[in-house]
Amino acid sequence: MDKSTILLLLLSVIIAGGFSYFQYFFKSKSLSITTKFLAFLRFLTVFGLLLLLINPILSRSTYETIKTPLPIVVDNSSSILDLKANQTVQEVFEKINSNSELQNKFDVQTYRFDSEFQSAETFDYKGKQTNLDAVSESLKSIYKNRLFPTVLISDGNQTTGSDYVFSFDSNNKVYPVVVGDTTTYLDIKINQINVNKYAFHKNKFPVEVFLQYAGNKSVTAKFSISQGNEVLISQSVSFSPSKKSEVINVLLPADKSGVQIYNAKINSSETEKNTYNNSKKFAVEVIDQKSEIALISAINHPDLGSLKRAIETNAQRKVTILKPNQVNSLNNYNVLILYQPTSEFKSILEANKNLKINTFIITGNKTDFGFLNQQNKDFDYKMSSQKEDYLANFNSDFNVFATENIGFENLPPLENPFGTITIKPNVSVLLFSSIRNVATNSPLLAFSDTSGKRSAYLFGENIWKWRAESYVSKKSFEKFDVFIDKIIQFLASNDSKKSLIVNHERFYNSGDALEITAQYFNKNYELDEKARLTIVVTNIKTKQIKKFDLLKTSTNFKVNLDGLAPGSYSFTVKELNSNASYSSSFEIIDFDIEKQFVNPDLAKLKQLASQTKGKIYVPNQVDVLIKSLLENADYKAVQKDIVQKTPLIDWYWLLIIISISLAIEWFIRKYNGLL
Repeated sequence: MDKSTILLLLLSVIIAGGFSYFQYFFKSKSLSITTKFLAFLRFLTVFGLLLLLINPILSRSTYETIKTPLPIVVDNSSSILDLKANQTVQEVFEKINSNSELQNKFDVQTYRFDSEFQSAETFDYKGKQTNLDAVSESLKSIYKNRLFPTVLISDGNQTTGSDYVFSFDSNNKVYPVVVGDTTTYLDIKINQINVNKYAFHKNKFPVEVFLQYAGNKSVTAKFSISQGNEVLISQSVSFSPSKKSEVINVLLPADKSGVQIYNAKINSSETEKNTYNNSKKFAVEVIDQKSEIALISAINHPDLGSLKRAIETNAQRKVTILKPNQVNSLNNYNVLILYQPTSEFKSILEANKNLKINTFIITGNKTDFGFLNQQNKDFDYKMSSQKEDYLANFNSDFNVFATENIGFENLPPLENPFGTITIKPNVSVLLFSSIRNVATNSPLLAFSDTSGKRSAYLFGENIWKWRAESYVSKKSFEKFDVFIDKIIQFLASNDSKKSLIVNHERFYNSGDALEITAQYFNKNYELDEKARLTIVVTNIKTKQIKKFDLLKTSTNFKVNLDGLAPGSYSFTVKELNSNASYSSSFEIIDFDIEKQFVNPDLAKLKQLASQTKGKIYVPNQVDVLIKSLLENADYKAVQKDIVQKTPLIDWYWLLIIISISLAIEWFIRKYNGLL
């Protein structure tokens, strides 16, 4: 409390005392106990009011010591078990974590990681994936703007995520403790197989196989790809100390439709410590039909290339870009994309009146809306020559087909002439437009399904910016490409609406996330949130049956089937109230990526230590690591002065005291006839 406040308090005492004296003692002939008590009450009331106005504050200082955080991060993936390093990891962890001097100097916090990063002090080494990149991102988030060291106990073998070497903050030192046998053993392995998910019946599909060798002598191995008992391809491969890798490219025939399982294998006469990585299975779904899509435009625009790439990520689609005058026949196409149509498109639209091929119309600044008014019956266009930028607003009530909000509100605006677009019946809107966050109630992306003919409409050009922004925010084109694929899937099919829609893959790698999602629609084709969905999964070989309930999420129903053994499975999803059902099958391929390693990745961990100006250690150097951390002068505890300010008396207590004082004074004066 400062001097001025103290002086004000003394002045308040004098004023309250003077006021009380003047009220009850000045010119008063009686000095009874009642008068004195009334004078005290008046003093208390006036002093309380003045105290309420002054509001004196008491300050109290406390000191808090803030230690430098020391995260100890432990690899919890199954590769630790495969390298027989789990006991070593436990010993290293306990030695560092239990060190009292480190506990005194640092705020020691323990974590574990596999595919995910979490706080933990116990480890089971059952993780199916290793994501060291998640470690770096999590530490940056937890200790934002802090200077701290990190002890990383790991074999350095990463199976998912971005390259971790450059993802750690270079200002914060990382001290890797490498576990596992660093002795180099002879090893030949199949490092990676690149193959498309889909192939077309009676065609050939490419397979790219990356082979890797670790050893100090020349070796000849035999590489083969087989299906069942049939060997499809076989060839010899040579390795030497100077030739550590080989890339094999082959074409395999797609003779059978459906999911086809293949086994790539490499063998040599040499003895290897790890033979699990000598073979790897892969699968291809062979389909016997393909959607031909004509992308017709009279102008050149970046949207054309972006749409072609997005659509053709699904191997079942083939896009041909044409000028209007290059279209001789529409009979070969399943879907027409008309980009910014003008009167040049008249012959195409006239021909399509009889063929009734589903169309996707995209407008923009070069579109002839007068021509569209003559040809199209789904909208009325009243457009000006002024350009405008339109932002997207997702319509959560859209129910023509199942889709999700990929963050449309955050995507760049599309450009289209300013005007009014009036919707006619039988049109469903997925995206409404807005101008500078002001809703226009006009469609941006809409769909119609009339008399067996389906149409889609996008009112704006520069959709290529959406694909680019999707990559920037998600580090992948996948979300955008799946969104476009669902539009094409809607247009490529004339099937009637189904009440139960189930999304799943036809094959999964063992250890991958295995999720099946479903949506159920009522008679009005509205998403039924009260639906009760179950799934019955049957192992085709063992006939073992498992039953699960699908859980409701914000947009669909979902079930997680992680933990199923490799093999072939059939399943049926059923809605219990209506008995609507969907049946299909999937394959789980036996592949454990964590068993691919023979040694820890010493080179990567050394590079990480160098990048962050840290130092790499082996388990028998833990004492040296602890000593280094204790002697490092960069990590000092900081003493923080915390000042707590509190009022001398809380205002509500003052009001209560003043009220009680006034009430008692009034009753006493009333009782004694002084009013």
